[in-house]
Amino acid sequence: MKKAIGVLFVLIALVLFGIRISKGIEFKQHVTGHLKRAASANTIELANQELTTAITYLEANKITSGYTSISYTTPDEDIGFWFRNLKASQQELQGLVSVSALEKATVLMKLRETLMESGSGSRVTVPQGLAAFPHNLLWGVLMVVASALLIIGTILLLSGLERAKP
Repeated sequence: MKKAIGVLFVLIALVLFGIRISKGIEFKQHVTGHLKRAASANTIELANQELTTAITYLEANKITSGYTSISYTTPDEDIGFWFRNLKASQQELQGLVSVSALEKATVLMKLRETLMESGSGSRVTVPQGLAAFPHNLLWGVLMVVASALLIIGTILLLSGLERAKP
């Protein structure tokens, strides 16, 4: 009986972890992947196309305001500021009509600095936990529960194996 409960707990934990990981992958496919491509685009048109794709997804899924934090708010978790910054970059790209190559290059460099964080490797600037938004508290609780189930399930499985030895 312990072994069956252990297997059930481990399976539930793995399903919860799998769903959370898939949400992160989905967010990368629809938002951060396009933002990274916009940042590395060589033309204004291509950058605008990629940025528009990400913004359209964010608007369709109502990821335009709020905070990703659970207990307190900090500026780095402000979705509204981040989203307005993306929209301002999009408007700047769309406002460029007949400008020199130097001005285009300057705008593309500015866009890259806006979209990417520098440091140890480049990564897209996104409020932490945005892939789980607006259910960050729920996902936090589910990840704690999944971790507990995984530990308890593993202990039950190992104790079941101990008894099975002759």
